[in-house]
Amino acid sequence: MKSNYFFLLALMFSCVLSARAQSDFTSCAAAYLGQTRLVNEYTTKGFCEVTQSAKGLLSVSQISLNEDGDIKGEEIAFMVAIRDGVTQTYWMYSGESYKEIEISKILSRCKSGDKIVLMTQDREWALPHAEIAVK
Repeated sequence: MKSNYFFLLALMFSCVLSARAQSDFTSCAAAYLGQTRLVNEYTTKGFCEVTQSAKGLLSVSQISLNEDGDIKGEEIAFMVAIRDGVTQTYWMYSGESYKEIEISKILSRCKSGDKIVLMTQDREWALPHAEIAVK
């Protein structure tokens, strides 16, 4: 009898986990510099890069893709880390979250070969191109 209860509890637990996992990453997001999407193409082969002299507001926004291009939606809170180009070590740029930040502030702490890493704070948002290479 105890094994039936254990099996029932395990089944309920796995159903809860499965239902939770299905609600993760249900909305698409992309990084923008001003009104320009940073990823060159919104596919698995897409990549983002900026030069060290880039200027403008960096943001992460909801994106809707259609035949005519993409539509930038609401801005999403994100945090910033840097991946060192030599050691591949990640370090937090700041403990703050942003809806937008001047990219030159981040770039002042980067060198060529580093990557700016953007992290959403909500598991609703899929951000497949979260690393921005610094040239």
